[in-house]
Amino acid sequence: MPGIGHRRDGWANRDLNVGAIVNLAPDLSAVTALLGVDDATVRSVLAGWGPGKFNAQLFLDRKAVGPDVSGPAGAAAVIPPAFGLAGVNLSTYTGFGSATYWNAFVANLEMHGKGTFIDSRLSDATQFPVAAQAGFSSVRNTPDLITAKLPALQVYQLAIPAPAPPAGSFDAVAAARGQTAFEGPGKCSSCHVAPLFTEPGWNMHTGAEIGIDTFQSDRSPEKRYRTTPLKGLFSHTKGGFYHDGRFATLGAVVDHYDTSQGLGLTAGQKSDIVEYLKSL
Repeated sequence: MPGIGHRRDGWANRDLNVGAIVNLAPDLSAVTALLGVDDATVRSVLAGWGPGKFNAQLFLDRKAVGPDVSGPAGAAAVIPPAFGLAGVNLSTYTGFGSATYWNAFVANLEMHGKGTFIDSRLSDATQFPVAAQAGFSSVRNTPDLITAKLPALQVYQLAIPAPAPPAGSFDAVAAARGQTAFEGPGKCSSCHVAPLFTEPGWNMHTGAEIGIDTFQSDRSPEKRYRTTPLKGLFSHTKGGFYHDGRFATLGAVVDHYDTSQGLGLTAGQKSDIVEYLKSL
């Protein structure tokens, strides 16, 4: 409607405080019963997520605290963008499933719509104790009001292009040098293959391969992290990068790879790579 801003399909809402919104509910007994904890505990966890984060897998494995006891924020994932996914194999941080998998997951298991959801992996009581006990591996309703809507939703989602960076938001000369470093000594393009900027095919890696802990990846059946597509990075810098926002800036991301992969990049090369990333 006129006067309320511009439509931005697929942009990551890093201001949306999901936990605070859910905490407004006067009755959270459905959540406490599912997780087997008291109301105060649930509300404390929700309050700890902070803006731009959501712990969807809490309702599968009951893991509310992140690595090294970092609190609820460390267990919650940063809301990712939903644009530029055409051609991308797996669309979540840990490759748990495609966009349409999560459409069905959310519609059936979290919004409690009436449909069908099947994932035999969720019957593993060791990895997914909440899901196994609740019978999430096979949910069926008659009539099914969800499944017929999934194809059109997927077509719409995959048609959302990544936004172009604003004019003047990066140094074009430095970005050109950064592309050379990105594809050369930075070795970034070995995984971030243009123009998808993720691997065409199997785009998954272990925590050791990318130099981080495995807390979040271990919550996924694949126990790996997805190579994140890079287009439109300018639109979701708020809240940090990686699945939990651990790196506040693109420079910190480049520094991490320089150190963990032993790349030996110069300060100039790292700065240029950042400008290139801002240009995508």
